[in-house]
Amino acid sequence: MQSAIECENLETAYAVSLSRPILNRINCTINPGEFVCLLGLNGAGKSTLLRAMIGLVPLKQGVIRINGVTMTPRTLTQTRRDLGMLFQGGGLIRQLPAIENVLCGRLGELPTWKTFWGFPKQDRRLAIDLLTRLGLQDQIYQKTGQLSGGQQQRVAIARALIQSPKILLADEPITGLDVMAARQVMDILSKLHQEQGMTVVVVLHDLALAAAYAQRAIILDAGRVVYDGNCDRLHDQFSQLLSY
Repeated sequence: MQSAIECENLETAYAVSLSRPILNRINCTINPGEFVCLLGLNGAGKSTLLRAMIGLVPLKQGVIRINGVTMTPRTLTQTRRDLGMLFQGGGLIRQLPAIENVLCGRLGELPTWKTFWGFPKQDRRLAIDLLTRLGLQDQIYQKTGQLSGGQQQRVAIARALIQSPKILLADEPITGLDVMAARQVMDILSKLHQEQGMTVVVVLHDLALAAAYAQRAIILDAGRVVYDGNCDRLHDQFSQLLSY
């Protein structure tokens, strides 16, 4: 079976110190249709690995393959078509309405009102449909900065989905949310995984949520994979990390 994401011998380094690696010979494979959580203490390399998977972090060495295609500068546009990215904090433009933020995912850049109304009708209909499916039918034209944290994160999910990606990468999508909003966001990701067969990779700090939603966990420590397996031993694995 062809992997959804394959990371082979990945290594990056801080620009200020090439001797201090962020990712240190990372090897991992994400299979199609898996729901995987990336876990680890602060600074372990979780977000760096996720951003490397979408081509936002330059590699000192190693190879990333997305659905069998090796990620290179020449293939980056092709590989990114299969990827949706949900950034930490949403990464939204607070002054823009929800629908415009969603359409940013189609453009890959900030639209002006002129380009917004120049979008094909099917793009606008798709953005409205995504927001409606995520329970935001009353906030479609509301400025994103006026929405609650949970609503903003749902806008970010709609933006990540507008290109119909096969793989969704989410970098700490519940940071700053209350318990109910966090559960709602995780329920949406789980529904995408279960009903659409989407491959989901999520960076989390919450062990309970990881165990409740993920099929598999990958734990990083100091840029290395120290655990890759099911979620029933997460507390034991973290206890070992904290005891170092």
